[in-house]
Amino acid sequence: MIDDASVAALAALVRGRPLCVLTGAGVSTASGIPDYRGPLTRQKARNPIQHRAFVDDPATRARYWARSFRGWPRFRAFSPNASHHALARLEALHPVTGLITQNVDRLHQKAGAARVLDLHGALEDVRCLGCGAHETRDAFQTRLAALNPALSIEAPALAPDGDAELSDAAVRGFAVAACEACGGVMKPDVVFFGDNVPRERVAQAYAWLDAAEVLLVVGSSLAIFSGYRFVLRARERGIAVALVNLGESRADAEVALRVEAPSEVLLPRLVEALGARVTQAR
Repeated sequence: MIDDASVAALAALVRGRPLCVLTGAGVSTASGIPDYRGPLTRQKARNPIQHRAFVDDPATRARYWARSFRGWPRFRAFSPNASHHALARLEALHPVTGLITQNVDRLHQKAGAARVLDLHGALEDVRCLGCGAHETRDAFQTRLAALNPALSIEAPALAPDGDAELSDAAVRGFAVAACEACGGVMKPDVVFFGDNVPRERVAQAYAWLDAAEVLLVVGSSLAIFSGYRFVLRARERGIAVALVNLGESRADAEVALRVEAPSEVLLPRLVEALGARVTQAR
């Protein structure tokens, strides 16, 4: 249960002030997408795909794509939840400079948000590491299916990367489609661990943050620097930081206001407190 005082305090901090929003995996858990460090997942061992291993090791690539092949149909079917709809509505009624998301699910866009920066890219895009050719994930899925007709695409338990757990036997022999333009290595157009966010994306995110008076962080533990950097920059520039999250975060001691609450419950109430109701029919 969220007390009225928390909603009122957040509304008072935000009201009438340009706002930049940063979201993490906790925003999408209510849609069914697991996170890495939420209350239910932080105790489970999980080794995310590493950029260098994907680039250098064909076996690692095959394992990734085999798992992704199984997970993609379920991942692409996820729908926005009340958090996404509330933030889209907030953008329509409040001076929001931009929404920076660490998520790769594009659920903010599906909910109708317009000014969204996919900081880490999106799983629905695939790109060649050789020539840069782009392909939709759906088209790539079709090519993977043609090369691996014996592998079932039944929806198993989904992992945080949008992939699925598979046995070594199931991965063995998986054929990975190459770039149709140059025969190069195809990679999801996302930033893997160990890689860097493109400079132009960081510059755009900083520009949105610098134009704001409040940074609202939602559903992120800020454990990795990719997100935490925005709290550091906000602090340098005297921009107030509000945090809505379940569980501890790296920035708990640095924020002006912290609300321990599920975003899908709190954000609609925040939007209503600011003067509008949230509609989910889109």
